[in-house]
Amino acid sequence: MRTLNATMLRICLRLALFVLAVPLLAHASLPSSSNVPGGVAVVALGSALTGADKPQTWLGGQPVLVTSDHDEWYAVVGLPLDMTPGSHELSVKIGGETKAQPFVVNPKDYPEQHVTLKDKSKVELSAADLARAEREISAIKELKHHWRPAQDTDLAFIVPAEGKLAGRFGLRRFFNGEPRSPHAGLDVAVASGTPVKASAKGQVLAVGDYFFNGKTVFVDHGNGLITMYCHLERIDVRIGEMVSKGQLLGLSGKTGRATGPHLHWSVVLNGAMVDPELFIPAKEKSIAAVDEQERRVK
Repeated sequence: MRTLNATMLRICLRLALFVLAVPLLAHASLPSSSNVPGGVAVVALGSALTGADKPQTWLGGQPVLVTSDHDEWYAVVGLPLDMTPGSHELSVKIGGETKAQPFVVNPKDYPEQHVTLKDKSKVELSAADLARAEREISAIKELKHHWRPAQDTDLAFIVPAEGKLAGRFGLRRFFNGEPRSPHAGLDVAVASGTPVKASAKGQVLAVGDYFFNGKTVFVDHGNGLITMYCHLERIDVRIGEMVSKGQLLGLSGKTGRATGPHLHWSVVLNGAMVDPELFIPAKEKSIAAVDEQERRVK
């Protein structure tokens, strides 16, 4: 009996030590913090155990996503590609009191990418194409600042298509030698007709066929987090439809301004285009890498 009691005591002590160790683990539900233009700043706001309401946070008047992890509140802040490095402040409202929460943005030099397009009409736009592109850019800008309150937001994304991660985020692009906007997304190298899936649960905010982006799906994940899936061959969802993580959105293609079939995947956070790779857990990246190696072997 004494031996049994001693064994049970050891088991209980081990369980207690495990429970105490849990808060020391990495923040699995948070994206990787990268305080650079085009990155994501994860800013600690204080304990979530005090009984106080969830903090409300803004950056330059734009609401910011706030989530809890390991009994702490965090602001998950999208940093625009054109953000000036240096000291910045969040406005944080907790329990009726508003305070400034400082954070720092570090400089980053993104590499150049030179692309040659045989179809010069995609580089030297006609008056009609230019007018269309400007209308669409304005409409997309409005979509990027959409805010839908949500109880919780899944910040651990899956890669939306099975393929090699190719054109990286932030590349300073030149089309036929002419400077253009930075690459505000991540390219997944896939053949036409490859299934494209939702990175996380959400609601279809918009679908459309755009001059530059081609057939595109916008998924709103709540609290200012939006994903875009561009150059699709086919779209299989409707505006307003609720989608689950991994649900089919459509098939990849090469519509819009594309040199070949691929998926252009973008992430928008509080109105800023940010690096999608920051939302891919290390385990998911490893799985994607293994899948790619297996495809090469086959």
